[in-house]
Amino acid sequence: AGSQLREIFDKINNLLSGKSVLSGGRTVSVTQHPQGLDFVYYKLAEKFVNQGEEEVASHHDAAFPIAVVASGIWELHPRVGDLFLAHLHKKCPYSVPFYPALKEGTSVEEYQRMLGYQVKDSKVEEQDHFLKRMSGLIRLYAAIIQLRWPYGNKQGTHPHGLNYGWRWLAQMLNMEPLADVTATLLLDFLEVCGNALMKQYQVQFWKMMLLIREDYIPRIEAITTSGQMGSLMRFKQFLEKCLQQKEIPLPKGALQSSFWRS
Repeated sequence: AGSQLREIFDKINNLLSGKSVLSGGRTVSVTQHPQGLDFVYYKLAEKFVNQGEEEVASHHDAAFPIAVVASGIWELHPRVGDLFLAHLHKKCPYSVPFYPALKEGTSVEEYQRMLGYQVKDSKVEEQDHFLKRMSGLIRLYAAIIQLRWPYGNKQGTHPHGLNYGWRWLAQMLNMEPLADVTATLLLDFLEVCGNALMKQYQVQFWKMMLLIREDYIPRIEAITTSGQMGSLMRFKQFLEKCLQQKEIPLPKGALQSSFWRS
């Protein structure tokens, strides 16, 4: 409910503002230790990113309540935003976007980690699980860039707004695609913030969609094996439907104004 989200937001904001906050049955304050505030900034940013790969990966709708709180905190406490991006880029290099290259002297295990895979006891996580986590992280990022905390000061601009989303999309299309990963993440991104980008960039946006259909999808197809077709087919169907209807639907789970009255 909107009222619960406000409570969570106020508690985090109070903690970062140096006020005493009740947590786990005791009162805590960042002023209790000289590095208290730095530590809380770091851990909070890490927690937001963890929620992307855990909560949002499992429940896509969760991106919006988490993102609106993260966006509002970022606006009031810019350091959290910087650290959020640092954690996000480390866990998901595709959010930069960046595809790390295998350098000489780097072990396969280390390289898998650089690509965002979890490696435990020399075992690399399954591809499905990896893609699910990356999707959660990209969806959270795509939700943050379009959402503002509704009770904040509306004078300033969004600290990391839609222009960053446009840049991400343009940079993705300037890179050689990766099988499975590229189609999956483009679909995630456009499902979540395609509607907002369409409203903001209008004609330019549709030019970009046509470019993806005419030029970029064939490039993805060229590197995709028959076993990896699922994500590409889903992306193609989504794109065709949007181009036919000249509309990108509002994302499922988007917070309507009625939400804030709950």
